[in-house]
Amino acid sequence: MAARTKARKRAFQILFEADQRGAKPVTVMADWIRLGRTDDRQPPVTEYTMRLVEGYEANAARVDELISTYAVGWTLDRMPVVDRNVLRLGAYELVWEDEIPDAVVLDEAVQLVKEFSTDESPAFVNGLLARLKELKPTLARPDRRDGAQTPEGA
Repeated sequence: MAARTKARKRAFQILFEADQRGAKPVTVMADWIRLGRTDDRQPPVTEYTMRLVEGYEANAARVDELISTYAVGWTLDRMPVVDRNVLRLGAYELVWEDEIPDAVVLDEAVQLVKEFSTDESPAFVNGLLARLKELKPTLARPDRRDGAQTPEGA
């Protein structure tokens, strides 16, 4: 399994656990890091995992707003916990992480829900993230002097 694939899986697991515990994702991540120092069975938290978890947490309100806005017929609370957190990770990475190709983000999100969620989840997650990918240019705004685009609300 590729390093970034493993990092995404760990980030998803951290977001999932945080959601279940009602804790902040960075708090759960800190617990994982601390446990990893004493238990070699604990999966490693890589730099990219940290970047994803911290990035989602810094933009959580906007990410959740995007998901809520474009998830037709579904509220965040009604979504399966796995789907909700894969969507959070995928939406963050799609909109805020420019060096990762959009197709990779969508494919990795679909693979995660295939592994951890329901039979209907891959189509739902793919459809919602594909919609965000389509809208990505409108979700960003010029915000820097160099003219580069940054996600709206960032």
